[in-house]
Amino acid sequence: MIRTITAADTYPLRHQVLWPEQPLDFVKVPEDEAGYHYGYFIENELVSVISLFIDTKHHARFRKFATHPNYQKKGIGTALLQAVFEEAVLQKATQIWCDARLEAAPFYQRFGMYQEGVIFYKGPIPYVKMLKML
Repeated sequence: MIRTITAADTYPLRHQVLWPEQPLDFVKVPEDEAGYHYGYFIENELVSVISLFIDTKHHARFRKFATHPNYQKKGIGTALLQAVFEEAVLQKATQIWCDARLEAAPFYQRFGMYQEGVIFYKGPIPYVKMLKML
C-alpha cells in the first residue's frame, strides 16, 4: 500500500539503503520540507520510499528513492515510481528527472526515461541524469 509520509519518515530507509556509511544527516536534502514523500508499506512496515519535488518551471524531480534489500525486485519500486509519475502529472509537471546511479539506469529506461548528459560521480558512485517528458 502506498501512502504519503513525512520527510522524516524517509530518513531511516534512505540511510540504510543509499548511504549507510555516511551520517544520517547526509540523506537529508534542503528541499525536504517542500517535497511530497511517499512510502510503500507491507503490513505497516515501511519498505520503500521516494520523494518528489516540483519547481516553478513545472519540472518534477524525484530523489532518495530507496527500497529495503529484502523487498527489491518484487515490483514495489515499480509501483511507487508509477505513483510518483502520476502525482507529477496531477501537479502539472511537464517533465520528470532524477540523478540515477548508473547501475539503476536500465530500470528507469523501462519507464521511458532517457539519459541526458554525461556520467558524473557522487563520491565513488557513478551517476547519470535520467529524464522523461510528461
